[in-house]
Amino acid sequence: MAANTTIAKISRSARWLLAILALLLAGPLLTLAFGRTSVNGDWRHATHRSTGQAPDPATHREAIVQVYASRAFGWRGAFADHTWLTAKAQDADHFTRFEVIGWNGGGGRSVVSISGQRAPDAEWFGAAPRLIRDVRGAAADAIIRKLPQAIDAYPYGTTYSAWPGPNSNTFLAHLGREIAELRVTLPSTAIGKDYLPINRIIAATPSGTGVQLSLFGVLGVIFGLDEGIELNVLGLVTGIDIRQPALKLPGIGRVPGDG
Repeated sequence: MAANTTIAKISRSARWLLAILALLLAGPLLTLAFGRTSVNGDWRHATHRSTGQAPDPATHREAIVQVYASRAFGWRGAFADHTWLTAKAQDADHFTRFEVIGWNGGGGRSVVSISGQRAPDAEWFGAAPRLIRDVRGAAADAIIRKLPQAIDAYPYGTTYSAWPGPNSNTFLAHLGREIAELRVTLPSTAIGKDYLPINRIIAATPSGTGVQLSLFGVLGVIFGLDEGIELNVLGLVTGIDIRQPALKLPGIGRVPGDG
């Protein structure tokens, strides 16, 4: 009788786990079904065109910092975004783009890419980016001055893992925690933003307006003025945006709206 009871409990637990997994995967599957990302593309022929969202440095002479998010390439785009930061100092004639690119690593090389060649608002392998933060003037100048030190302090300069991190979103979250003026709220679909070092489970949110608890980015929770409430299970985030009321769903992001 005791054995039967134990089996029944295990069976109920398994059903609950399967139900939770199904709910978590529903969003990514819907993202694929509605064509928000494609699994059929060839990265060698994917486009990286400017989308016209970045200001023209010739006519915008003030310091500018922008953060963009775009769907990851291929099937990963059903789950996650890739994020990056661009910056232009006062009177500079071009933007510099800061991001982590996994294939830059290997052999001890840094995964952090700093480039003035790529358009700040370029498509990420055919996926148009969304502007999620725009800072100008004195605040942007303060961010730019602090960027070198913040980048040097990034603890995963030669390490990359698409899931659960550290990845491009881990890098942007790090910059947010290091530079108060950035105050960036990363999308709930930015898998890796919740990744923390092995010896750290509590940290400020990337926006600096709250606190998060995270176990390697696989399990965690966020309470923040800008982020709202987020529950992370296996890197997939469900939550509520309080400041601008919206739901946050795995693979989908904000409903209504995205970002």
